[in-house]
Amino acid sequence: MTDVSDRATEREEAQREDALEQQAYRAGLRGKTFNDSAMNCRVCDEPIPMERRKAVPGVQTCVECQAMLERGVK
Repeated sequence: MTDVSDRATEREEAQREDALEQQAYRAGLRGKTFNDSAMNCRVCDEPIPMERRKAVPGVQTCVECQAMLERGVK
């Protein structure tokens, strides 16, 4: 028999996966792969680290420029 906490954990994980998929879809990253990532930032033209390109498939900006874009700084 499945424990109540096990079912709750499974439900939480499913909800988290759904939320991450929705976020990726809204960001236009759904279906993107590591190969879709830019080698250099589209804003400052600095190299985007390999770790970032792997973590955010389809990424087009470095961390600093993405932070500025999100804050509305140009």
